[in-house]
Amino acid sequence: MSDISSRASASAATYYRWVVVALLFAIIVINYIDRSAISYAIGPMAKELGITDSQQGLVLGAFGIGYALTTFIGGILVDRFGARIVLAISVALWVVSIGGTGLVQGFMLALVARAALGLAEGPMFPGMTGAISRWLSPRERGKAMGSSLTAVPLSLAIGAPIVSSLIAWLGWRGMFYVLAVVSFMWLPLWWFMFRDRPEQSGFVNEAELREIRRLGDASDASAESDDAVAPASADGATSTSWHRLLTNPTLLANYWAFFVFGYFLFFFMTWLPGYLERVFHLSVSAVGWFSVVPWAAAAVVLFSLGHFSDNLLKRTRRLRPARSHLIAGTQAIAAVAIIPVAFSSSLTLSLIFITIALAASMGANSAYYAVNVDVAPDRSATALGIMDFGFAIAGFLAPAITGWVVGSQGSFDDAFFLLAALGLSSVILTLLFHRPDAHAIGHPYATDHAN
Repeated sequence: MSDISSRASASAATYYRWVVVALLFAIIVINYIDRSAISYAIGPMAKELGITDSQQGLVLGAFGIGYALTTFIGGILVDRFGARIVLAISVALWVVSIGGTGLVQGFMLALVARAALGLAEGPMFPGMTGAISRWLSPRERGKAMGSSLTAVPLSLAIGAPIVSSLIAWLGWRGMFYVLAVVSFMWLPLWWFMFRDRPEQSGFVNEAELREIRRLGDASDASAESDDAVAPASADGATSTSWHRLLTNPTLLANYWAFFVFGYFLFFFMTWLPGYLERVFHLSVSAVGWFSVVPWAAAAVVLFSLGHFSDNLLKRTRRLRPARSHLIAGTQAIAAVAIIPVAFSSSLTLSLIFITIALAASMGANSAYYAVNVDVAPDRSATALGIMDFGFAIAGFLAPAITGWVVGSQGSFDDAFFLLAALGLSSVILTLLFHRPDAHAIGHPYATDHAN
């Protein structure tokens, strides 16, 4: 670690932390285009490989099986070894797996390739959380999370026409090969431009370091001094044990809410194209363009609410309205908006309600991540790994259950009702148990936070 005191002083702080956020944004765009591409390819794949509806659901859901394992382990590895090496290895492996998907010759190989992509991509978001926890101060984390995570719906908006056009031009196999090449291009940029801590980077001046460390970031403060003691939370905790990670009410409610968020996300990511094809008889290329509006709206809402969360925290000086109420409110809107889709036979009305539900369900994405950093700043990547484990389970269940429902009933109706029920359960548990002010370590407004 370089000596901070040896840095030349500067009249104004550098802004390299936002370059780091931009790097994370870029890889999330690539990540979600890669993982969602199969939802557009599954139709032609199924015809060529003889895959049934229920098998399609399993192929689409196999990603979650691999993802569940490595997203949990990835959080531990990021806290132990840092985001730089973990994400570099992760991306290298997913380049191989996404390219390998273009080589599959049957159902089982498609299943294995999809699970392998999940294994490779698992450490992505623990790595992002670990990087942001070290590079951003508490007051900027919501904005940084929101900016980075806006890449999720944005990538799905721009990826839909790109992927469907590539399939029309090169076939589904050629499309996967192109995605592998694009993913590989990010690796050298990350390795050269990112360091695990801002004080290790030659692009950061002393003024920016002070800006990053202001408000007593517990994880950065401990990096300066082995004797540093993290500020206590309202419940007395100054560090995060495994027991706390697995029993803290705020974290548990956050894990469940994120599972529900994941169920919504994977449902729309994997089955929205199939829904539009089956119910409204759209072509693959048309589906790509019709998918743009819901995901673009979600990108705008997610970005706006990430900034709104930070501004609300500054105004109220409390985490509950800025995090908990944001999560409960968006999940409630999503749950209510998805119900009319089950009764609609109009493409326009269905897309309107899907857009509302999708944008609302995505809206609080940054808040879930910020809560892990608020409540467990010293083990934020591990907390994210646990939360993302549930997300990965949703990544298997949403496409698999939907595939079974469609295959057995020939309709998406019950799948929409299940989404609504899950959303309402998330609202109830968040309002009852999600209290980050009482459990935050190093609260940004430690002198006046309350339950």
